[in-house]
Amino acid sequence: MTFVAGLRRLWRHALFRRLLTVRVAIQGADGLLQVALASFVLFSPERQPDAASIAAVLAVTLLPFSVLGPFVSVTIDRYPRRQILLVGALGEAVLALALAAVVATGQRSGVAEVAVYGIVLLSISLTRYLLAALSASLPHTIDADEYLVANAVVPTIGPAGVLVGAGLGTVLRLVLGRSMPDYLANAILFVIVAAAFGVAALLALRIGRRALGPDATTHAVRAREVLHGLVEAVRHLRERREAGLGLLTIGAHRIVYGVVTVATILVYRNYFHTVEDVEPAIADLGILVAATAIGFVVAAAVAPPLSARFGIRRVVVGCLVGSAVFQLLPGAIYVRVPLLVAAFLLGLTAQVIKICVDTLVQAHVDDDVKGRAFVLYDMVFNVALVLAASIGALVLPADGRSVAVLAVLALCYLLTAAAFTALSRHLELDRGTESLRADVPAEG
Repeated sequence: MTFVAGLRRLWRHALFRRLLTVRVAIQGADGLLQVALASFVLFSPERQPDAASIAAVLAVTLLPFSVLGPFVSVTIDRYPRRQILLVGALGEAVLALALAAVVATGQRSGVAEVAVYGIVLLSISLTRYLLAALSASLPHTIDADEYLVANAVVPTIGPAGVLVGAGLGTVLRLVLGRSMPDYLANAILFVIVAAAFGVAALLALRIGRRALGPDATTHAVRAREVLHGLVEAVRHLRERREAGLGLLTIGAHRIVYGVVTVATILVYRNYFHTVEDVEPAIADLGILVAATAIGFVVAAAVAPPLSARFGIRRVVVGCLVGSAVFQLLPGAIYVRVPLLVAAFLLGLTAQVIKICVDTLVQAHVDDDVKGRAFVLYDMVFNVALVLAASIGALVLPADGRSVAVLAVLALCYLLTAAAFTALSRHLELDRGTESLRADVPAEG
């Protein structure tokens, strides 16, 4: 089944269409936000970033939600998810306006930076929470045998929204940066981010209050129930070994992929450009992000037919082995074109793995636990990225170039593939792909 055919199949569900527009709006606004934050943190003409500074920023912004996420995730399984999307998007708009107000002062003092990072912490945490709510809502908008189709289409259209937002943000930042000081350009971007999240909130109003679940109507959450809910979700994932193994596998993958990401940022910021070359560095990195995003889009087209013919187990193992190869060739060639090719290929394999893991969680986790499961999923992502940046701070040079590090990372991909192969033996990994497998002609 092609991406277009899959989207056409899902498009017949009116509720799916409305939820998808909310996701695209939220992730488009998130793309704008990421450009504004990158411009403020990584592309300041006053400082040259290194792996340690990137790790510190990621730790400050991602780890708090990684600790609190499993606790607040209980609310996704207790309160109407439409309301969570509505109120959350409005909260994002307010936080973006607060960022604009602080950045517009032009101050880079300790107090101003603490304020910015504090607000960023809240905003990023809220974004991850909204994405978990969107994922938990998806099964209410489609049929049970459409999970793999949906998890190929939705996680691709969502990042496409991020790409559009990031592309728009990059163009605006380049244009504004030529006519005003950097801090004012960044502040205007944050105002536009606020408007985008406001649009997402309006789109959420098109969905019925209880249309996205949860199915059960429960009382308000008490403190002791939060801890109990967290323990219950972890126990559920241990029992549903397919979903639990998926989370462990993608966590290991994202640590390796995260180190590569940090190294690539440093190469584009500090090797290809000097610290004063802000606009050219932003433009170059934007092209790299586009190559990665194209890989994500292609993944949506190839993941369903590959999974239908070979099964999720073989596809995940194949992508991990492929990542090991692409990491070295062309990934170890520090020239722009080979790096763009590597970004595309690694983005393709990374997204196919994510589509498969999303399917495992959707298909093997009960609805009343899905919200907590997807926040735990997000927590795995966050912790993996912070660990990756911390590892990068220890092993990467200032310009990000190290063939030896890339060789070790390739070995890590292979070890992850071997572990997944051994642990997935005798597991049923293809639930939720029945409709796709029915479309595949029998061999022989």
